[in-house]
Parts: sequence; structure tokens; C-alpha cells
Amino acid sequence: MLELIKAIILGVIEGLTEFLPISSTGHLILAAEIMDLSGEKFKTFEVVIQFGAVLAVFVLYFKRFFALLKFRLNEGLNIMHFILAMLPAAAIGLLLHDVIKTYLFSSTTVVVGLILGAILMIIADFRKREITALELDDITYKQAFLIGVFQILALWPGFSRSGSTISGGMLNGVSQKAAAEFTFLISVPIMAGASLLDLVQNRAGLTASDLPLFLIGLCSAFIVAMIAVVTFINLIKKLKLSYFAYYRIVLAIIFIFIVL
Repeated sequence: MLELIKAIILGVIEGLTEFLPISSTGHLILAAEIMDLSGEKFKTFEVVIQFGAVLAVFVLYFKRFFALLKFRLNEGLNIMHFILAMLPAAAIGLLLHDVIKTYLFSSTTVVVGLILGAILMIIADFRKREITALELDDITYKQAFLIGVFQILALWPGFSRSGSTISGGMLNGVSQKAAAEFTFLISVPIMAGASLLDLVQNRAGLTASDLPLFLIGLCSAFIVAMIAVVTFINLIKKLKLSYFAYYRIVLAIIFIFIVL
């Protein structure tokens, strides 16, 4: 029963934080420290619940993804935007996957990522730029590629995929809301691919007895992520990005006292 409760808690944390600019990795490491979780089984569990969060975005934006299959260029958001946005992080991620997993997944690097990501978000929030892309369909190929370049920062644990890409969009003339929605969309293929790669590499740690816990965690992440994404899109219209940055700084301080 205790493991079941932990699975639900971690699934909820993943669902709440994966698409908010506050670092899901940081929250999961902090939660794992408090609940005394570690080892290969926990790492595999993290991958599974992350896939649950990815699935939530796919369901919410199914029509958008389906429209991409038509390969219509020069008609608002299309497949080329996705390719350009995914290429930078996908290339660097594949090239440095083992290095990142070996050297960057530590409590210290997460704290550094939380703080540096917060600084980037504050800069993006306060630096005034002319908005040239108010809605998703206004985003240009150049803006999509530049957002993809900023997504490379998310390979550093604690930096936050949504935090870095939303900031990148805002620094390049995309509205906060459009940047957030575009971030959700491009995260699906990237995260799905990364999750699949991790699952294949950690398949030895999967057993039939773990399946119920993994499914419960996945379902928890899926349900909560759907609610979180819809809520965040509404909040992003009212809240400045810097508010989330200040929260990250507080989280980093908590991290220092509890984990380090």
C-alpha cells in the first residue's frame, strides 16, 4: 500500500510540473529524497510517468497533431515548424545522451539549473520586444528554430523544457501564450522519443510485478497533466513568467537545505 501511495504522489508531481516552467526533474528528485526512493527501478518509473504526461498533451492537442499529417506548408503552424524546433535538441541529446545521464543528473546540477533557468525567465519577462507572433499560427520558421535552440538548455536537468523554450520564444517576438502552447506541442515527440530510448535501455529493470505500480503512476501523471496544461494556458494570460522564476529560486533554496 505504501508503494502504491508513493506511485500516485510521484505521478501527480510529474503531471503538475512537467509542463510548468518550474522543473519536473527538480521536484521529482526532491520528492524521491523525502520518500527515500532510489535505484534503477525508480529511474525506470520516472520514464514511465513522464510518458503519461506526454500522452496528456497529445490527447489535448490531437487535432493539431492530426493536421500536421497533411504536410501543408505556408498555412500557419505546420510540420516544418516542428522539424526546425526539434532538430537542435534532438541532435545534441542523441550525441550527448550518455554524458548527460552520467554527469548531469545530480542534486548540485539541478540546483544550478533551477537558478540559471530562473534568471533566463526573468530576463525574458522584463526585456521588452515587439510581439510579431501573437498566436500559434503566427510563429515563423525562424522563431521555431530559435525556440528549438533554447530547448537545448532543457537537456540540463533543472533548467526546465517549458521554462527555456517559453523564454526563447518571448525573447524572439512570440507572445507568452503562443510560446507556451508551442512548447507543449514540440515537447511531445522529443519527450516520447527520449522516454522510449530510456525504456529500452532500462528494460532489464522491468518486471511483471512492477506493472501495476507503473500503470498507476502513468495514469496519475496523465490525468493531472491534462488538468495542469489547461490551467497553465489560462494562467499564462494573467501571470508573468517571472512569478514562476521566483518560485524556482525558492525551490532551489529548499533543495540546498534538504538534498545537498
